[in-house]
Parts: sequence; C-alpha cells; structure tokens
Amino acid sequence: MGLFSFLLLGLIAGAIAKLILPGKQGGGWFVTLLLGVVGAMIGGWLGGLIFNVDLGRFFSLSTWLLAIGGSLIVLLVYGLITGRRTTK
Repeated sequence: MGLFSFLLLGLIAGAIAKLILPGKQGGGWFVTLLLGVVGAMIGGWLGGLIFNVDLGRFFSLSTWLLAIGGSLIVLLVYGLITGRRTTK
C-alpha cells in the first residue's frame, strides 16, 4: 500500500472513529488525519502481532477494521489527554 492510500485510509478511519465515539472531540480534518494515520499504524501493528494479518491491501476488510479499531484507541487516548485541560 502506497503513502497516498495509507493517508487516505487514515483520514477515513479517523473520521469513522470520530463518528462512532460519542461526545464532542476537538480538532479538524488535520487532527483527524493524524489520529487516523497513527491509529492505522497501531491497528496494523497489533493486527500483525496478535492475529498475523497482512495489511498490504487497501480494499481488505481486515485492513479497514484494524485501522478503525486503532483509530478508536488513539481517539480515546487523545480525548483523555485533551479532556483534562482546564481553561481559566
């Protein structure tokens, strides 16, 4: 999978993760892209480590599920970090 397709997968996976999680998450499309790409990397790493899944194909269901799952994890951690900020 090339760089452009990986970025597209990350952007879509991040957007889907934001739709799945309830509440208002901050950040625009760039933060969604970053969280999605990081989540896709984490999901791919965990998928390869735990399930021995090859994530080389863009139109594979396992690729999308692991990318969205990783994005959900990253979005939860991001929400925990940014949710603790207080404004005075």
